[in-house]
Amino acid sequence: MNILSKWRSVLALNGQRHPRIIGVLAVLAVAGLLQACSTLKLVYNQTPGLAYWYLDGHFDFLDAQSLRVKDDLAGLQDWHRKTQLPGYIATLQKLQQQLPLDITTDAACAVFADLRGKLTAVSGQAEPAVAAVVATLNAGQLVQLERRFAKGNAEYRGDFMEGTPQDRQDKRVEQLRSRAERLYGRLDEPQRAVLSQRTAQSRFDASMFYAEKLRRQHDVLRTLRPLIAGQAAPEKTQAAVRGLFERTLNPTDAALRQNQNALNDENCGTFAALHNSTTAAQRLHAIQTLQRYEQDFRVLNAE
Repeated sequence: MNILSKWRSVLALNGQRHPRIIGVLAVLAVAGLLQACSTLKLVYNQTPGLAYWYLDGHFDFLDAQSLRVKDDLAGLQDWHRKTQLPGYIATLQKLQQQLPLDITTDAACAVFADLRGKLTAVSGQAEPAVAAVVATLNAGQLVQLERRFAKGNAEYRGDFMEGTPQDRQDKRVEQLRSRAERLYGRLDEPQRAVLSQRTAQSRFDASMFYAEKLRRQHDVLRTLRPLIAGQAAPEKTQAAVRGLFERTLNPTDAALRQNQNALNDENCGTFAALHNSTTAAQRLHAIQTLQRYEQDFRVLNAE
């Protein structure tokens, strides 16, 4: 299980993926949370290297850029280890208290809001370093970014837009089942039925999200072009990066924002319905999983 799939699993409950420039930064915020992985400590400690490898694949960094990005990622992880892990421990303890009981949609949404707050904290901390690196990019590196966007778009179409409607629905149900079983253990027929029903009734539209994905990519490229090669003052570059982060998390289009909020609520409802259909044994499995995460985070924080 690699760190990128872990990030997607947390925020892509209904097939929605944030642009990757944000997603990589968020790895440090949500690595391992609600995912069963026996190598959580190892993955966390390797996150700067994994994140560098991923970013380098998108920008093909020059030597000087590589040194700076590696240092910045190491510093970001150091900040995260010292300041953010205690919050993870508190969140895991709270979840362990909630899991034995049924939960409401609002309670599930509170969990996702907590994750969103962690993402926002990481992006805010990373903002100055991102702006500094952006100012050193060149035109060829933006061409490389466009190529990687195109590759990701082809993957998205293959995952969510090809095949019959039933094929696409079956694939989404299987993805949800796989993710849920990392927390609860093996799902039985009642839980599988919940996922099938909720997916069939979902307002998720892959074509709409693909159009939004393309719009966001265009926004990234349009924002970065006037900033590369030191064309803008540092304060202007940082303000532009801040605006890009904000628009990524909060679409400026009212209709898109409304649809995203509705989908978020739907995802919360799906999680609550799934949890409420689980058995006592499955809930115990989930609690034990979270206890392992808590212990791992305590060890990481102590380090």
